[in-house]
Amino acid sequence: MKAIEFNEYGGPDVLHIVDVEAPRPGPREVRIRVRAAGINPSDWKRREGQYRAFEDVQFPAGLGVEGAGIVDAVGFAVTGVAIGDSVFGFGERVMAEQAVLTHWAKKPDDLSFEVAAGLPVVSDTATRALDQVGVEEGQTLLVSGASGGVGTAIVQLARLRGVTVIGTASATKHDYLRELGVVPTTYGEGLEQRVRELVPGGVDAAIDVAGSGIIPDLIRIVGDPAHVLSVADFSAEEYGAKFSRGPPVDPARLLAAMAALCSAGSFKLHIDRTFPLEQAKQAQEVSQVGPVTGKLVVCVD
Repeated sequence: MKAIEFNEYGGPDVLHIVDVEAPRPGPREVRIRVRAAGINPSDWKRREGQYRAFEDVQFPAGLGVEGAGIVDAVGFAVTGVAIGDSVFGFGERVMAEQAVLTHWAKKPDDLSFEVAAGLPVVSDTATRALDQVGVEEGQTLLVSGASGGVGTAIVQLARLRGVTVIGTASATKHDYLRELGVVPTTYGEGLEQRVRELVPGGVDAAIDVAGSGIIPDLIRIVGDPAHVLSVADFSAEEYGAKFSRGPPVDPARLLAAMAALCSAGSFKLHIDRTFPLEQAKQAQEVSQVGPVTGKLVVCVD
């Protein structure tokens, strides 16, 4: 089968399409014939070596931690799913023609493979961030970088929890945020004043998605670093704020819940662009340079 691999840390040019043996699922795993794989900032950060201080990468390394496809092999301890079923979930080396999923849920017929492939990481990251930042029903949340994949998930899941959301994005993305029930504003100089004009009573919590060095500003806006959290800026804890980390949030249950929300029309994931497997380099370049509205996805024939 064909897969994306890299043999050293570096830019997009270290990525190559190679022919490798198809992986075999473990006892509690399934293998899928991949139809789509989600692109995440963690992909290019891992490729660049930004995680080497706390993550052991063995070369040649693969890419992709989420995807959707059709089951073509199951581990002997797996129940509730059969060969031929359409599923989506978390896995390893998913940017390939075949990949193993460690946690999955069945894909509803009304959910495209592209959207399903982009759901796992943003859903997990958003759920964990909302739980950790400590925002509750009736409160107001400020999301910095609200129009990307994770931001899109955070604002919608927050709204479903009864939270009012203020979201920053470029002016061209404001209509998109309004469609998600978000009160939009621009980022950059003067943010504190703009937020206070929108919410005279102040905001109760803030989540940084963009990782643009905005933590001190968010702390001033919220007034309490304990209710400021970043999913992208490792320096957040230096200011007394939180950096979101931890294991997946009950992955199987989360994936099933997200599938149900999508089918009910309560959650939408916009796919900004799709790329064939052969253009994985370009996909990562777009992810890194941005801006991206919603999610980027690699499609596999």
